Amino acid sequence: MTSSTLVETVSIDYEDFSESFLTCGTCLCTYDGQEHTPKLLPCSHTVCRNCLERIAAGNGVRDAGSFRCPICRETIPLPRGGVSALPPSFLVNQLLDLMSRQRREVIPKCSLHSTQELLFCETCDCVFCRLCTTGAHGNGTESGQHTVIPFSIAIKRMSEILLYKAHLCISKLNKAAENVNDEITKLESTAAFETINRSVQEITNAIERRRCELIEIVKKLKNNKKKILADQLSIIESEKEKVEQQCSGLQYQVEVRNITNRISDLNKKLDSLNAIMEPRENAFLKYEHDHNSASNDIEKSLREFGRVRSSTTYPALCSASVECCSAHLETTVCITAYDYHGTVQSEGGDPVVIDLRYENGDSVKTHLIDRNNGTYDVNFLPEQPGNYKLNVTVFDRPIKDSPFHFIVSEHINPVSQFGLRGSGDLHFLQPVGLVASSCGKLFVLDTGNSRIKVLTKDFKFLGHIFDAGMEDRSGTGIALSLKNTLFIVNWRTKFITEVDFEGSVIQKFTHAEFVEPIDLAINSKGQIFVADNGAASVFAFEPSGTFVMKFGSTFNLISSIAIGPLDEIIVSDSRIQIFTSSGQFLREIVSEGKGKSRHGGIVYDGKGNLLATKSDKSGSFIRVFSYQSGNFLFSIDSHEAKLKRPSGLDVLNDFHVVVADLGNDCIKKFRYR
Repeated sequence: MTSSTLVETVSIDYEDFSESFLTCGTCLCTYDGQEHTPKLLPCSHTVCRNCLERIAAGNGVRDAGSFRCPICRETIPLPRGGVSALPPSFLVNQLLDLMSRQRREVIPKCSLHSTQELLFCETCDCVFCRLCTTGAHGNGTESGQHTVIPFSIAIKRMSEILLYKAHLCISKLNKAAENVNDEITKLESTAAFETINRSVQEITNAIERRRCELIEIVKKLKNNKKKILADQLSIIESEKEKVEQQCSGLQYQVEVRNITNRISDLNKKLDSLNAIMEPRENAFLKYEHDHNSASNDIEKSLREFGRVRSSTTYPALCSASVECCSAHLETTVCITAYDYHGTVQSEGGDPVVIDLRYENGDSVKTHLIDRNNGTYDVNFLPEQPGNYKLNVTVFDRPIKDSPFHFIVSEHINPVSQFGLRGSGDLHFLQPVGLVASSCGKLFVLDTGNSRIKVLTKDFKFLGHIFDAGMEDRSGTGIALSLKNTLFIVNWRTKFITEVDFEGSVIQKFTHAEFVEPIDLAINSKGQIFVADNGAASVFAFEPSGTFVMKFGSTFNLISSIAIGPLDEIIVSDSRIQIFTSSGQFLREIVSEGKGKSRHGGIVYDGKGNLLATKSDKSGSFIRVFSYQSGNFLFSIDSHEAKLKRPSGLDVLNDFHVVVADLGNDCIKKFRYR
């Protein structure tokens, strides 16, 4: 049997050399000539003797002749002499000698035991000598929960950590200096000077234009005056020539009559010359600039012209709050600006930049509102649920915690709720319809209690209306007239009753063909349209109760009726159909077949949206449609306060809808935009 020799060969670049070559990969202790003697395994890995003895001792009786390499897990046969018989690692020993010659470092020793190297416990963060210390670190009895390394290695590691941290600090300081220098550069190259010069030059140009206009006015007036005076001079010269001609040769005249006649002519001429003796125009041209308040206004305007704005906003302290978001509902993010000292800014004008993106990277349109008090509102309308990321920067630097990651929910829950089952002031019993008035009151048809509950739009109780056509607990429909009175339909008595807000009856009427009238609506002319479920028809009446017409007979369990923007009649059963005010069919918004589902209340909000309650096997919802296109937009599922048989509903002016939740004996308010 031939013996084999294990030869270590390795090429190490001195620049790449580190002390990890001299550290046992198992216990992380530095190799030495004692218990941590480096031993070379057949798999070419080096492990200290202490670790190998511990591994071999814990290997059990069955595998006493072998153990596994702690690094590569290869099975290593144990020689007869045990771990001590394994060959030493020549390479590691040579490196140890090399390091001792190169560095000649001083290994920290105990002051009382000069041959004992100091140790460091990373778990306890303390330095100790085995011989001086008692307890967990004494006499080598420290438990396996303590990580103990030579103090010399700990110093090296801490030095490396120190250098690394110092390097990080220097890098950050360099970046900080770079940022500050960038701001200084921006200050030096600010466009404010150019903008000031340009705006002031515009004022200067306007003043120069006015100067030229005034000079042109003076020139025009001067030329007009000069022309008049020149014309007068021409007349004077002409008259002068005539006089000279008349007087020429008088010295030779001997006829007295001729001389007398000329004297008479000259006398007349003298009388006529008085009209041209004075200049017909004057040389008065005076420029005035204080004849009105324009000069003072200009001076005042120049004092107020332009302003220089500065900001002490510190982006790293600015904050933003993102409220709970639901798809299809407008959401507002409030941004508050702070200065370096943490004081809220009192003015706006900061260059806030918003970048909002959906999880797939698509940009979401936002609208930034500067409140001019140090706060900014960011409004956006998430079209779909999912993850969103919002980046907010001021002066091209991110604010605190930016970017913000938030989730837009697919659920829409009520903003408020009122009522419980019962007959008290705060209770309902089968609420089936409601209507909101322009005076801020909400009238809820509390059918089971034969009354109308009057609330504010914020659900504060005001009172009740009794004995208003709701006898026999049969009031099923309610509508508001143009003169602020209420119309109630009673399906048992088949009467339509008009009452005022105090409950006084104004009029009552019915029709012989009524079978089961269940809802009504009033158009812009005051005409009353009554949906009759039993007759499967819609009846029209004048405000006085005079019958006008009826149409239909093909409806399937009518549940509600409403009026469109052009007085169209909107009727809901399993479908949603639209008719002209004369009853002619126009179109269907929902064309679901018989028995698939049923719509309850329906209302047009005056802003292009049609809302309808719906109940089917999957649950109860408020559905929102585009009235013009008929497209379904989204549903209000009331996820955390489930609707149960929602019926009548009406909208408020602030994109809120109030619905009568018949199954839960309450009313709920939702935001739908």
